[in-house]
Amino acid sequence: MTHPWFLGEAKPRILAHRGFVPRDSENVAENSLAALAAGRSAGTVYLESDCHVTADGDVVLFHDDDLRRVTGDPRPVAAVSTRELTGIMSTRGGLAILPDVLRAFPDARFNLDVKADAAAQPVGALTSREAHRVLLTSFSDRRRGVALRAARERGGEPATSAGTKTLVRVLGALAARLPRLAARSLDGVDALQIPERHRGIRVLSPRLLDLAHDAGVEVHVWTVNDPSDMHRLIALGVDGIVTDRTDIGVSERTRVL
Repeated sequence: MTHPWFLGEAKPRILAHRGFVPRDSENVAENSLAALAAGRSAGTVYLESDCHVTADGDVVLFHDDDLRRVTGDPRPVAAVSTRELTGIMSTRGGLAILPDVLRAFPDARFNLDVKADAAAQPVGALTSREAHRVLLTSFSDRRRGVALRAARERGGEPATSAGTKTLVRVLGALAARLPRLAARSLDGVDALQIPERHRGIRVLSPRLLDLAHDAGVEVHVWTVNDPSDMHRLIALGVDGIVTDRTDIGVSERTRVL
């Protein structure tokens, strides 16, 4: 059965990577409330973001372990109180605290990457009631499993995409020409979210696409910002594009459709 996260929206899906920061915007940081709002305004319902916890244990949308790149502050996110971080982000588009975000964007669908061990259980718990519009993922399959179990314990069943170990098993089985083993590795997975290449090694291939589609699993490629690359990948048959340029992605989807 197809998860509701995938229903009612045309493919290719355009996932606003860390929200959307338009080129002409000022004082808007990635993953901020303003960036999420800009992603929705650009024409996609799919908002991709990342989860950490503050010193108070609140789940916030932040990519890095620390504040250095976004704010110039070297402290880890986990060492800063929610109140202080709210003040820091007040001039950068507003701090995105997960429960507030879910309420603020009731018609959005979220792709949430659990970046820290401490975030896994609370992310699952907080999204359980909104599981129909949430896809949980992590590079760590263990961390992803913790988040999924926390949601399920509360009656929610989010969609999910494979972590690194799962993806390696799939690719290894494909390389060994063991398609049944590769297909079994996709059990319980709704999507593969992958780069086209990793360190010069091709990850995306027609064989992987065919395998995933035969198993009812979508393939989303990150992070794609060039329109010619978007067009090529869409023609290849990918189901979703994760992009910093949501405006271009939406335009390319419209052109294809």
